[in-house]
Amino acid sequence: MADDLKYGYKGAEPTQSFGNNTGVFDPNDINNLIADNKWTTFGQLELIETQTFSTSVAQIDFTDIKEDIYNVHLLTGTVIFGSGNADLLSMRFFESGVLETASVYQVARQFNRANATQGEARSTGVGDIFFGETSLEPQSFYVYIYNAGDSSKYTFTTQHLTTIDTANNFFSTFGSGVLPQTSVVDGIRLWGRVYGNNIGEDFDVSLYGIRYS
Repeated sequence: MADDLKYGYKGAEPTQSFGNNTGVFDPNDINNLIADNKWTTFGQLELIETQTFSTSVAQIDFTDIKEDIYNVHLLTGTVIFGSGNADLLSMRFFESGVLETASVYQVARQFNRANATQGEARSTGVGDIFFGETSLEPQSFYVYIYNAGDSSKYTFTTQHLTTIDTANNFFSTFGSGVLPQTSVVDGIRLWGRVYGNNIGEDFDVSLYGIRYS
């Protein structure tokens, strides 16, 4: 990069920040700004952390979710439950470092099977946001989490999960959840709601941040 023409300017360089890029940029400029997290690309994904379940792990905690940077988070993985028992995968939130375990979450979801059977589950007072399905494995899922870092808004989720049921029918669920209290959510716990211990064989779960504003 030419020092006398950085960002298309001679002399003093303009301040660059996400949402406010000024100048005429060559590819090196753009790469440097991306590396400094200053290049504006709405909807960009950043891998925050990947964690691995194993047969000795009852839950995993994401405790540095960068809620001050990202309005939306994406959690994704393929769950393989251990000990021959598929479980009901669930999620709880940390609020300013304190895990919320009270029956304050609300959930609603629908499931569909390839053989045309359907159903739903919903509750206005549960101790977690559940989105897995008992007796089925493996289960591939994604969860979007909204407003985690905004202390004036509720934290919402939407989630989708696919698997094969015990009769070898394709099985899919779609639902949503909410922590209906205004707070800063700064952490996420995943755990097995039914069996609890030895939740899985080795599999990875990844958390991403999505910057759009």
